[in-house]
Amino acid sequence: MEYMSVKEASLKWHISDRRIRVLCSEGKISGIRKDGKNYRIPVDTLKPVDGRTLRGKDIPTEFREIFARIDAKKAELQKRRPPTQGELERLREEFLIEFTYNSNAIEGNTLTLQETALVLEGITIDRKPLKDHLEVVGHKEAFLYVVELVSKQVPISEKVVKEIHSLILIDRPHDRGAYRKIPISIMGSVHMPPQPFLVPVQMEELMRVDGMRVNKIHLIERLARFHMEFERIHPFIDGNGRTGRLLMNLELMQQGFPPINVKFSDRKRYYECFADFDEQNNTGKMIYMLADYMEEELDRYLEILG
Repeated sequence: MEYMSVKEASLKWHISDRRIRVLCSEGKISGIRKDGKNYRIPVDTLKPVDGRTLRGKDIPTEFREIFARIDAKKAELQKRRPPTQGELERLREEFLIEFTYNSNAIEGNTLTLQETALVLEGITIDRKPLKDHLEVVGHKEAFLYVVELVSKQVPISEKVVKEIHSLILIDRPHDRGAYRKIPISIMGSVHMPPQPFLVPVQMEELMRVDGMRVNKIHLIERLARFHMEFERIHPFIDGNGRTGRLLMNLELMQQGFPPINVKFSDRKRYYECFADFDEQNNTGKMIYMLADYMEEELDRYLEILG
């Protein structure tokens, strides 16, 4: 591994030698070596995020390092050259295939990744249910709608939630965009969603509380809480998981982050996040999971944009 001196890091990052030494002594720069009184810093280390980005927010100690790292990578990404239109379309197309496959597979869709890609191109897969095909088409339309909302900077609202759900549930015309009217249970969960008459009240409260959190907690923590509270309400008869994951990406993209993809292969970890929230009201597992996915996507974009 190649290293740089504190002075070289100071010139590269445009912050003082003294500040860098303080950050090194506080363990806020990872991978450093100490030769006597001198610090050696890996040359590929990103500039530490300005602590002022977290100032005024209520950040639990256990998440400060990972949130600061994510903010530093986002800041570095914003300094890189923007992707060309062709690159942007290619990245979006690749993400759409992976995201649609994983989000649908979590909910029981039987199409493989390759089959999902073919259906997105308009090809019908022999011996696979029509429902599975329609779920792919609906998810694609919902994601493209989210991209449109981001371009117009339309914030999340109950109207947006219902519109996204309406696109997701393309195969259920009578249930599209309509809060459920019957009580339900969630398979494998100890939590019982609220009675139907409470759904509109709790959704209105969720939107209000989420708006109040905007300037108080970090985006990753806010989205983890929003996602789990949304799924706890389970406002629709079907399509709650897919809608919830699209809403997370809507907010991430609104705030300049790349979208994330909760993978089907990680579904056990994903379910454990909800179990921990239902049983102990603990959001930590979901926060770490979303943070891991976000770092993965930021690293991928930083590598692509060189």
